[in-house]
Amino acid sequence: MRSVTDRLIQGSMWLSLSRAIVNGLSALSTFVLAWYLVPADFGLVAIATTIQIILSSVTELSLNQALIRHESPSETHFSAVWTLSVTRSAVLALLFAAASYPIAEFYNEPRLTSVMLALSFSLLLSGLANPRRVMLQRDLIFWQEFVLNVSQKLVGFVVTVAIAAIYQSYWALVIGTLAYQVTNIIVSYTVLPFWPRITFRHARELFSFSLWLTAGQIVNTLNWRIEYLLIGKMLGATQLGHYTVGNTLSTLPTREATAPLNQTIYPGFSKVRNDPVRLIAAYQRAQALLAAVALPAGIGMAVVADPMMRLALGEKWVPAIFIVQALASVFALQTLGSLVQPLGMAKGHTKMLFIRDSQMLVVRVPIIIAGLMMAGLPGVVYARVLTGLISTVVNMLLVKRLINLPFFQQLAANFRALASVALMAAGVWGLSNILSMPTDKLHLALHLAVLVITGGIIYVGSSFVLWLAMNKPNGPETEVHRIIVKFLSKAKRIAVAKSA
Repeated sequence: MRSVTDRLIQGSMWLSLSRAIVNGLSALSTFVLAWYLVPADFGLVAIATTIQIILSSVTELSLNQALIRHESPSETHFSAVWTLSVTRSAVLALLFAAASYPIAEFYNEPRLTSVMLALSFSLLLSGLANPRRVMLQRDLIFWQEFVLNVSQKLVGFVVTVAIAAIYQSYWALVIGTLAYQVTNIIVSYTVLPFWPRITFRHARELFSFSLWLTAGQIVNTLNWRIEYLLIGKMLGATQLGHYTVGNTLSTLPTREATAPLNQTIYPGFSKVRNDPVRLIAAYQRAQALLAAVALPAGIGMAVVADPMMRLALGEKWVPAIFIVQALASVFALQTLGSLVQPLGMAKGHTKMLFIRDSQMLVVRVPIIIAGLMMAGLPGVVYARVLTGLISTVVNMLLVKRLINLPFFQQLAANFRALASVALMAAGVWGLSNILSMPTDKLHLALHLAVLVITGGIIYVGSSFVLWLAMNKPNGPETEVHRIIVKFLSKAKRIAVAKSA
């Protein structure tokens, strides 16, 4: 029987193909929309979606996580989750639609009314999703997840880009979201047939696990979304548009590069949660692999943000360059402690996670408001960097509390990734200062390609040299070597069998 680690790595590789496609479509969609739409369009939709996300999070039941942790969920459990989800989404859709006019008046933006009415259908659709989908993660089955992820993203991309190209309207963002969710519903029930029935059995059992996760989700969403509402009200839709696109692009490389591993971590930790030695080993290996991928992706995005933004989005998005440079860096560094969330969930310490989120809300919001009041949009970005670093330290201290893994031992496990990415950033930054920034598109593309290739060579080369210098310790390099050896061995067996 394969070990959990082997299944996690295989699952991560399988999902990597999915995320590569989704990542490409997401990036391409953002770039295309930025060409056809103006910053104020992004700001307008950002106000509506932020309110929608906050409303959804305040009432989030976290039932999927309860299903993953349940020893043997039955069909009645799935039907109960579906019934609770549909009930919740119907109530939310009505509340969101009813609030559309007052919110439009508050922001002095009449277009918000129609946007919020349309997005109320998005809230309704979210409750119709197939609850059995979460079992793919629980059982570490990933090919069906590939089909679901790619199909819904592809449809959403085509619809969004088509409307943007034809009408050059902010409605592309709204209708694309609806198309994404409709596809999710259709494909999920096709791949995983399920006939739900209305029942509230097991509701109390499901809530007993999800209570603190729900509370944490409320606090966490307020924590990470409150500045959108503040910027929209105090600085206007255009600056909110710059912030929205800058924030989206800054999270894209780190989130998409690590998503395959992230999807497998919680169910993997859950399977070894009663074995402290295996849990610590699984955490260290997963964390080191996560950092090895996230750090070059995020820091790399930051150091090439200037030529990339000018090439891909044009001069009207130059104000967003600083946002990408700052936030992409801090997002990458935050992955050093980000696995505390699945670790705490696997060990059942959801109340501890809620307390952490509440403490960060109390710390973060005043710093964000102070930054906004003193320096406007740049102040918000500086506040985000500061609070992001604080959050990283807090998360690493919680890891120590959960599995007794010392703070500096956690840092040591990521030493090669940190050192290599520092060399990469210094090398790319130095080269970008030596080479003058071209103005025409062709030479700007070549300039960007040179920086990216240089950064990749420096990171991979320095990681390999450090690995050899440290006598090939266990880590991401070991995992990559083992995967390559297994792949080549399997390919050789197949070739021998065909020639026989």
